Amino acid sequence: MENSINLFNKAKKLIPGGVNSPVRACKSVEADPLFIEKGKGCRLFDADGAQYIDYVGSWGPMILGYNHPQVIEEITKVLQRGTSFGAPCDLEVMLAEIITNGVASVAKIRMVNSGTEATMSAIRLARGYTKRDLIIKFDGCYHGHADSLLVEAGSGVATLSIPGSPGVPQAFASHTISLPYNDIEAFRDTMIKKGDKIAAVIVEPVAGNMGLVKPVPDFLETLREYSLKTGSVLIFDEVMTGFRLAFGGAQSLYGITPDLTCFGKIIGGGLPVGAYGGKEEIMNLIAPSGPVYQAGTLSGNPLAMAAGIKTLSLLQEPDFYQKLEEKSAHFENGIKTAAQKADFPIFVSRVGSMLGMFFTKKEVQNFADAKTADLKAFAQFYKKMRDKGIYIAPSQFEVLFLSSAHQKEDIDTTIKAVQECLTRIKI
Repeated sequence: MENSINLFNKAKKLIPGGVNSPVRACKSVEADPLFIEKGKGCRLFDADGAQYIDYVGSWGPMILGYNHPQVIEEITKVLQRGTSFGAPCDLEVMLAEIITNGVASVAKIRMVNSGTEATMSAIRLARGYTKRDLIIKFDGCYHGHADSLLVEAGSGVATLSIPGSPGVPQAFASHTISLPYNDIEAFRDTMIKKGDKIAAVIVEPVAGNMGLVKPVPDFLETLREYSLKTGSVLIFDEVMTGFRLAFGGAQSLYGITPDLTCFGKIIGGGLPVGAYGGKEEIMNLIAPSGPVYQAGTLSGNPLAMAAGIKTLSLLQEPDFYQKLEEKSAHFENGIKTAAQKADFPIFVSRVGSMLGMFFTKKEVQNFADAKTADLKAFAQFYKKMRDKGIYIAPSQFEVLFLSSAHQKEDIDTTIKAVQECLTRIKI
């Protein structure tokens, strides 16, 4: 078998940048990517024969860890039925029922194949429902790579310092207003001036694409208040937070009911999937019930549906989220203590099993705060942690994810590595 270096060199000749998603290239941390051979529990094994305690979790969905035996068993069973039908099957209905029963704001749901499809379709639906064009998003929030959503986006766009993207017509971008996350006054002022023209307000209720940034008190409440006043559609992008922070998502933690919600990642158990759902009167506008068109040959793919059904059923086991919270709190406290012992200033932010570790002394409440982070110091940290067998995202603007597969020993090993690596960073 070829090692990571050889595979990457070959990939660069065949695939743009050698990767099929930009952040994987590790350019911002001045490293080459690892090519993964397999995953098991909370560990990844690369093509070079090394293993790592993993905190990427395939960028979030692996809340049960990799290669969970019960999920694999369900996928294997369904595999005998076929990989794709392009026609309705019972598994779509079963997963839809679990989600609509579990998330109070979702009366009806439409399956798609990615988070980008979900947010793009939700925006189109909101525009069709309100008969308006403008949308509001927030700096540093990433809602996929649809044209109108790349303005001041987070995730890979932020990692690569791309302000927007060539190929997006200015006319498309002009329909998007991007405001600072957590800036209540800026949002209120915009809604007072332009509320009757705003089709939708889309937000990550807990931002996870500029690092982990919590909503300040009254921020989400203000979004709900003014979207109701102006008849705008409030969209929660819970592609990352849905079923991870709680079974009912971030909206259940904060007690806010959006009009539409976008899902991804976990609801397919790690297979390619997305979904958007919400109020019946809005969802009924989607074809074939209504005039807003959206389609997908592989939507409701039986393998993804089966993996999602089993994953969500396991998340409903007693104390699942409480146990994960205890592990995550131990991890957070351990990292803070490690930084203190290393005498290295960082800001740590956590909600549930998502954690952000910012290389800045500043409290991070928005994208501007996040961008004060020392990216060179983070790059050193990333490489030193990888050398110690700890795998984190190769970007300051991504989060760390814990899973039920992480044991106390794994977390303690990681905390020790954090202290040692922070001690050795040269500023």
